[in-house]
Amino acid sequence: MQDDPQTATLCPPSRPHQSFTDAALAVDLLEELYSEATAFLVEQFSRTIAKGNPGRRIRSYYPEIRLTVTSFDKVDSRLSFGHVSSPGTYATTVTRPDLFRNYLIQQIELLVQNHGVSVDIGPSDTPMPVHFAVAGSAGLSVPQEGVMNFSLRDVFDVPDLATTNDDIVNGIMTRYADGSAPLAPFTAQRVDYSLARLSHYTATDPTHFQNHVLFTNYQFYVDEFEAYARAALADPASGYTAFVATGNQEITTPDGVIHPITKLPQMPTYHLKRADGQGITLVNIGVGPSNAKTATDHIAVLRPHAWLMVGHCAGLRNSQSLGDFVLAHAYLRDDHVLDDDLPVWVPIPALAEIQIALERAVADVTQLDGYELKRIMRTGTVATIDNRNWELRDHSGPVRRLSQSRAVALDMESATIAANGFRFRVPYGTLLCVSDKPLHGELKLPGMASDFYKTQVSRHLQIGIRAMERLRATPIARLHSRKLRSFEETAFL
Repeated sequence: MQDDPQTATLCPPSRPHQSFTDAALAVDLLEELYSEATAFLVEQFSRTIAKGNPGRRIRSYYPEIRLTVTSFDKVDSRLSFGHVSSPGTYATTVTRPDLFRNYLIQQIELLVQNHGVSVDIGPSDTPMPVHFAVAGSAGLSVPQEGVMNFSLRDVFDVPDLATTNDDIVNGIMTRYADGSAPLAPFTAQRVDYSLARLSHYTATDPTHFQNHVLFTNYQFYVDEFEAYARAALADPASGYTAFVATGNQEITTPDGVIHPITKLPQMPTYHLKRADGQGITLVNIGVGPSNAKTATDHIAVLRPHAWLMVGHCAGLRNSQSLGDFVLAHAYLRDDHVLDDDLPVWVPIPALAEIQIALERAVADVTQLDGYELKRIMRTGTVATIDNRNWELRDHSGPVRRLSQSRAVALDMESATIAANGFRFRVPYGTLLCVSDKPLHGELKLPGMASDFYKTQVSRHLQIGIRAMERLRATPIARLHSRKLRSFEETAFL
């Protein structure tokens, strides 16, 4: 350890930046720097708790990646990421390089290949909050301000909203204070914040999350997912290796025991894992656009390859039946939770790869195809609102808007999930199941579900899983298309 002579701050030993053209070696150093920084803060924090105020500031810094490009030469731009648009210096702070190792290697390799330059790895000038450094230390947590006999922030760095925001993905911040441009969509502090919230909201560790995420608003899908997972674990050819339930309960055999937990988290989450991370995560977000935004705000930092909504909705056409499916190809955003981040005038396009995967998955599971699919599935606009009981008010205004938009279904989550997918550059899609028809006297009441409806609901999750398996086989260049990327975009996916 060493003292900074100008600030009397106790820091880990200084490390010079090193240049790499080998992505794996670059990430090795990122992991080494991160481990040194967190171990230093954990040790100093434990000592401070035991002995009291040390009388000086204690600080570690996140590691960073820097890249300087000097040429306007054209690069292979078939991928929508992995290259920068103009000469300059680009940088990003990094956290949990162990968790993001494969992602970081992929992104660095593309930059080195496309631009023929090296990347520089070393400590950044962004302090690491002690809360995030000790998060992985069993039995060690940061007490609330006022518990100790001195102010924690006088000694250690704490989370800073100046670097914990969505300014990069929202297009507000295009240059750092030192003149460099963002290399990645999120800062290290923003990622650390979301990793902590994911553990809290889902009661599973972020390490379990897979690259394909299903969202639902109905507990029945959780039961079906567990049954599917157990069957998959019984089949060695499935490629699935483990199932993780809420509370980080992991089983690797179909007869593994999962104990019910007494207090469910806000968003119970389950993971059907593959060794390469290409499995499926199911999140029961419950009801409402606020939950939908919260979940996607945090899962986005994991850079999933796709997320889909498979939930219930109100059918708006008399020709629909309970249990019919709705494949969203457009969204009427009346949920309001993203208005400040993504104005409602921004179009949310349907993504062809997702739409095709969902439609073919419906055909696979139902054994219907072509024109026959129209018996049970409609494609159209899905409206998302923030008032579950809109039917109890004067609904002439809402009904007029629904009619003008040509909406075929109404829910409280889908447009939020799609809009946040667009905002965070995560491919998105929606397949809903009609559970009521409020405009036609079929309210969501007990006992109304027909046998057809019950059969369709049991198929619904299978369709979502089948769609994800199709997407898993889709080349990444096609899935992460330019539809999701602006003309001034980060090089990292």
